[in-house]
Amino acid sequence: MEPAIEDKDATGTAGQSLEAGKLLALREQTLPAAIPAGKPRRWSRILVIAGFVLAGGAAGGYWWSHRVPPLPPGIAAGNGRLEADEIDIQTKFAGRVLRLLADEGDLVKGGQALAIMDTRDLEALLNKVQAQIRQAQKLVEEANSNVDQLRTQVKLAQQEANRTAELLKKGFATHELNDQRVQQLTAAQAALIAGEARKIQAGHALEAAQHDAELLKINIADNTLVAPREGRIQYRLANTGEVLATGGKVFTMLDVNYVYMDIYLPTAAAGKAKIGSDARIVLDAYPLRPIPAHVSFIATQNQFDPKFVETKEERDKLMFRVRVRIDPELLRKYVESVRSGLPGMAYVRLEPEVAWPERLEKNLVQ
Repeated sequence: MEPAIEDKDATGTAGQSLEAGKLLALREQTLPAAIPAGKPRRWSRILVIAGFVLAGGAAGGYWWSHRVPPLPPGIAAGNGRLEADEIDIQTKFAGRVLRLLADEGDLVKGGQALAIMDTRDLEALLNKVQAQIRQAQKLVEEANSNVDQLRTQVKLAQQEANRTAELLKKGFATHELNDQRVQQLTAAQAALIAGEARKIQAGHALEAAQHDAELLKINIADNTLVAPREGRIQYRLANTGEVLATGGKVFTMLDVNYVYMDIYLPTAAAGKAKIGSDARIVLDAYPLRPIPAHVSFIATQNQFDPKFVETKEERDKLMFRVRVRIDPELLRKYVESVRSGLPGMAYVRLEPEVAWPERLEKNLVQ
């Protein structure tokens, strides 16, 4: 039994070897004569490498033809993001938000009402003070009448004292009567002084009540939150009915008339830059529309520096913050398009006699 099995396996193996030999001979016959049989992988690698070389050359040629030309000497550049001053619209007093009159994204004018706080308590207090004002006005009127009456009494006492003095000289009046008339005059004069003091006091009370009313009116008006200047609402931080503490933020708005880009220049460039130097801003979103600007701030202290600054090479690594601002008059023309956060490049002309490159002067926003 076992030898028979061995003969069968051997016969099968020999048959398989014969079939494999026939297939190999057939493959060698179908290969082109220029490619030696048994070395196809080497030629495949050569073709792939050649393809990469051609693709790399094409990409390099495209980059070389579309690369940004270098800046001429006298112009420095840095990257940054377009920013606008943020203004927080906050409550002056603790209170409840009664109404919101604006929302995120709204363009608002200076003085426009944005939110109204609940002022019923202040209005009730104002009504009380106004009642006190009316009462004080009555007291002032009464004091004025009293003073007029006292002045009449003083005048009468003065006349009686004068007549008694004349009669005393002629012997028709006694010294006792004369003393009585003088005493009555003195008392009337003292009463007049007291009456005038009460008149002044009533007047001061009226003024105090009027000032209280004026203060309450101001506080009520301050509970209507208004935009201090033209801008765009960036964030809404409170909802209607929400109770806020003193200084609670309701909105954050962007001042669309103060738009700038902060960049960082090395020591050599920052040292040549001046306040008012001509500049350009090119946003990534609008690469063919440079925006005219000017330098409005140069930091007096470096922002990035090595731990120890000793050599000139190390000093050259110092970076200074430079702010490039867009003219407010230009911003007013494009107020609907002003936004912050857009990345881009800012270019500063360090030497006035240097001409701007064509790409920074052509299609200038005006």
